[in-house]
Amino acid sequence: MLKLFYHFGSYFILLWKVFSRPEKWKVYYRQFLYELNNIGVSSLGIVVIISVFMGSVITLQTAYNTENPLLPKYLIGLGCRDSMILEFSSTMVALILAGKIGSNIASELGTMRITEQIDALEIMGINSASYLILPKIVSALFFHPFLMIISIITGIFGGWISVVITQVISVTDFLYGVQYAFNPFYVTYALIKTIVFAFIIVTVSSYQGYTVEGGALEVGQASTRAVVYSSINILLFNVILTQLILS
Repeated sequence: MLKLFYHFGSYFILLWKVFSRPEKWKVYYRQFLYELNNIGVSSLGIVVIISVFMGSVITLQTAYNTENPLLPKYLIGLGCRDSMILEFSSTMVALILAGKIGSNIASELGTMRITEQIDALEIMGINSASYLILPKIVSALFFHPFLMIISIITGIFGGWISVVITQVISVTDFLYGVQYAFNPFYVTYALIKTIVFAFIIVTVSSYQGYTVEGGALEVGQASTRAVVYSSINILLFNVILTQLILS
């Protein structure tokens, strides 16, 4: 329990250093552009591929489990749309990105720590926590909402493709369901979750990598902890935000 409180306090101390006033904004801007590509753009492919297949699977499973003739067929399209918006494109995509981005950040910072590159930055008078971590946070907060929107669109597109190929329902019914009783607040809810999850992924992973001690083995362990702890916090805050926003 004491170890938990120690890491909890160290995490917030690190955040305090991260959000200190930067020395030179121009340097941070270049780092931001680099991290935007490294964290955001590079994740676009896996998000699109997974979203297309998930949208297709959600549509088919809903169709095969709603064979009651009393249920209108357009509910299949509605189910695909709401499933993508409310849960998959925010929470599930965040869990996937925790594995891809989280491990990358932890291993990058951990390697810099054990090779004393971070110590060298500190000796030069640079706030290493802010210089290395802040651009990652800003780029994730900026780009992850775009990933979420793209995931929603491609997921619904995947559902449409499965309907066209399998003919489980008519395309007209599916498209009607996608448009039926749309609640714009669901997108706002998903955006809020995405921003919170992006912050969790980057900060938790950065903490694990920045504070690593030892050698290559410890860097690997820190990378694993980054993915596990990020995923646990995402699921925890998913419950909390859902209760706070949708209740």
